[in-house]
Amino acid sequence: MSDTADFDDPFAVAPEPERDDLTADIFGDAPPTPKAAPPAEKSEAYTVLARKYRPRTFEDLIGQEAMVRTLTNAFATHRIAHAFMLTGVRGVGKTTTARLLARALNYESATVHGPSVDLSVMGVHCQAIIEGRHIDVLELDAASRTGVDAMRDLLESVRYAPVEARYKVYVIDEVHMLSTGAFNALLKTLEEPPPHAKFIFATTEIRKVPVTILSRCQRFDLRRVEPEILSPHLEKICGLEGVRIEPDALALIARAAEGSVRDSLSLLDQALVQGEPGEAVGAEVVRDMLGLADRSATLSLFENVISGQMSEALLAFRTLYGYGADPSQIMGDLLEYCHATSVAKVLGAEATRLPNAQAMRVTALGSQLSAGTLSRLWTLMLKAFEELRRAPDPCAAFEMALVRMCYAADLPGPEALMKRLQNGEPLMPGAPSAPGGGAGGPSARGSAAVQMRAAPSLPDPQSFDEVLQLISAKRDIGLRADVERFVRLVAFRPGAITFEPAPNAPGDLVRKLSLRLKEWTGQRWLIATEGSGGAESIMERDKRETSEAKARIQAHPFVAQVLEIFPGAEITAIRARPNPVASDAAPVAPVDERPDSDEDD
Repeated sequence: MSDTADFDDPFAVAPEPERDDLTADIFGDAPPTPKAAPPAEKSEAYTVLARKYRPRTFEDLIGQEAMVRTLTNAFATHRIAHAFMLTGVRGVGKTTTARLLARALNYESATVHGPSVDLSVMGVHCQAIIEGRHIDVLELDAASRTGVDAMRDLLESVRYAPVEARYKVYVIDEVHMLSTGAFNALLKTLEEPPPHAKFIFATTEIRKVPVTILSRCQRFDLRRVEPEILSPHLEKICGLEGVRIEPDALALIARAAEGSVRDSLSLLDQALVQGEPGEAVGAEVVRDMLGLADRSATLSLFENVISGQMSEALLAFRTLYGYGADPSQIMGDLLEYCHATSVAKVLGAEATRLPNAQAMRVTALGSQLSAGTLSRLWTLMLKAFEELRRAPDPCAAFEMALVRMCYAADLPGPEALMKRLQNGEPLMPGAPSAPGGGAGGPSARGSAAVQMRAAPSLPDPQSFDEVLQLISAKRDIGLRADVERFVRLVAFRPGAITFEPAPNAPGDLVRKLSLRLKEWTGQRWLIATEGSGGAESIMERDKRETSEAKARIQAHPFVAQVLEIFPGAEITAIRARPNPVASDAAPVAPVDERPDSDEDD
């Protein structure tokens, strides 16, 4: 036989070709000369945090206590609906809750043989339902099966009994995407389903679901998860992952998630790879990642706007914009601060949902602004926010909005203008009023000419209280709030103020106060600080007086009796009752019956 085989002969055997390492790998044989290879590293596909920490029990759902309580009572009393409608914004747990419901309906273990919301122990069908491979739990996406034909095929299978589990469960996600014909085909079955069938719907657009469908379902509105709840949840996950991240950074992520747990975990996933390995992720890194502006800087910008400081506001915005902050995001922060200031004015600092330092600042601002001013400012900001979306240059649109808002800050409100009209006063400060209503008369023009030639009279405060009045008259709300909160007066004389700064006082308070007083009075002011010896700040004094007044009222026998009758009741606010106008008529009640009534009120 020759060295080369004849391949035309079916019985001929071809010689085995020489094999290199690659050929040997393909055929599965070892190469002729084995080489030492490094040990292979074990590699596993990374599971994102949103999937890794998906709730496995109802107790793991955060922020949905009302829904969990209702379902627990329904299962305990055997009042289980045949159809559930889960609605809410993205990432709050609609699909997760639907899978938990499917497990609860078909739960079975060695000791439990009926529906149960206690899923702490894995049941017979739990793992298959979690992995999406259970034959009796059908999870469908309505976005890809919107037509009536697909719904008709699904309903054909409803009449057949379950194969393994107790119920045949149909989970339809994004149910609002179904067509009108598909909804109509579902109506009859949803109204009178077989006893072995359960339907669970999930949607983010509840208004697009026909009311005829909603009336046949038990509806649960899943709430947004507040940042106060979301931040500890993220901190717990960071502990389980063995990574470090600053609390302020977690707070930024929780705010940016807008109530979505999934979004917060996705942002946390992204934030954890921003820093160096082994180092804690800081707030500045997360802020840069999210494209957010510095919160303290935006709050200062808000103070500039409400004080009418146009140049300072424009410079502050350009600084934020230079750091990469988005104009729409900055305007959103200003809207948030305007809302927080309004809430703090009515309900107090604890109702603002802001960090403590920022809550105190907006509370101080709210005490200096009227509700009408805040309402007008909100309207201007909301209009500016809409303009930013349509403007070809958002930066220019933002600056023009700042000019408009700062200009409007110095204008009186409609109620003030009406009062001036009724009193015959000029509409604008400094404008002469025409006698007899003749605005264009000779006397009016003459007085205007005299006023234009007259030199302006600069204020000259002679006491610290007059300094505060001057700051209020100039509408510098931010400076007034800082002075009332952080200035513990040591000494005062015209042209010089010495004070002890309270804790957390702004570093530029001395410079800002000195510049403003020089600008307003036309003379140089010497502002100095000392480490101790200062009196109470105005805010500290007000808190002390309020506490003393509350203590006196609580010691009153009548109030003490009321608090004893109503356990848990507390005094939340104290308001002084205005003194009645003196008249010749006899008083309604004798004075000696309530000797301390004015003080107690």
